[in-house]
Amino acid sequence: MSFKRALIGAGFAALATSRLHRALAAPGVGFLLTLHHVRPFRPRLPGYSPNRLLEVTPEFLDQALSLIAARGFAFVTLSEAAKRLREGGPPFAALTFDDGYRDTRDVALPVLERHNAAATVYFAPGLIERTARLWWLELEEAIGRLDAIEGAGLRLPARDVGEKSAAFERLYWALRARPEAEMLDTVAKLAAKAGVTGAALAEPDFLDWDETLALARHPLISVGAHSLSHRRLAQWPERDARAEIFGCKAALEARLGAPVTSLSYPVGDPSSAGPREFALAREAGFETAVTTRPGMLFPEHANHLHALPRVSLNGLWQDLRYLDVLLSGAPFRLWNRGRRLNVA
Repeated sequence: MSFKRALIGAGFAALATSRLHRALAAPGVGFLLTLHHVRPFRPRLPGYSPNRLLEVTPEFLDQALSLIAARGFAFVTLSEAAKRLREGGPPFAALTFDDGYRDTRDVALPVLERHNAAATVYFAPGLIERTARLWWLELEEAIGRLDAIEGAGLRLPARDVGEKSAAFERLYWALRARPEAEMLDTVAKLAAKAGVTGAALAEPDFLDWDETLALARHPLISVGAHSLSHRRLAQWPERDARAEIFGCKAALEARLGAPVTSLSYPVGDPSSAGPREFALAREAGFETAVTTRPGMLFPEHANHLHALPRVSLNGLWQDLRYLDVLLSGAPFRLWNRGRRLNVA
């Protein structure tokens, strides 16, 4: 485990044990919950699961939704969340799923049905059509197959699961600090050396067009946009970011025959989406757009509906005590240094 993760875990444990999060509570008026995979945990290689943070078990999701309801948050659609930000209303939680995985339909949806919890699922046509780069999965699989890794100026051993986990951590963050085009090129070379193809990784996990359209007909599900090809938009020239945002909306609406009113910025941190992207999302006609900047929602967010923060249901911290800490808003108050808005 990295030092950063160990520090986060220690912070969660300290707040949960001391109950200091109650004194520091800043729950706002509601929150948006971020999820990716929901499935039983089965690592590709025992002891090596560097993307574990992107998945939770269905049992934990079920427990989490029960706790959220018990804390007084009503499950609402994203459109209703935006309305309550503008007009006021009881505390709310809106669920969001990024990427369009098959387990969203097969595993998560039955849990949502038990709780009558609506959700927005964000799709990228490139993921649906198997043409977008799955660089985070390609990197995991390549390191899992290789005994030594070279890239971004690093030469790292990867002979056992401990070395593989350490290699992924170092290389992942080194690549995240570089332009996305360079990152994609580096991962492509590693994938080619390891015999990894993105299409083969995508096929078992991602919904195709027919499955996407069928899921969109479910009364609890709304379809959102996730860019054309899952690019970190702020890393590219404006013409490319514009094409990704406007093109995704047009492609999804053409297939659905209905408006698509929300956008999720891929990766969604400040290095992936900022004021330029917020303005483009507004110009494209989206009612809302969501980041992965951590935070609860406050009335002030009514003026920043294209830069909404979210609360991640992180697979590394599947503990209801930690979720209770998050729902208090205290960690975000500390993380954001008391600011309610983080939109710059």
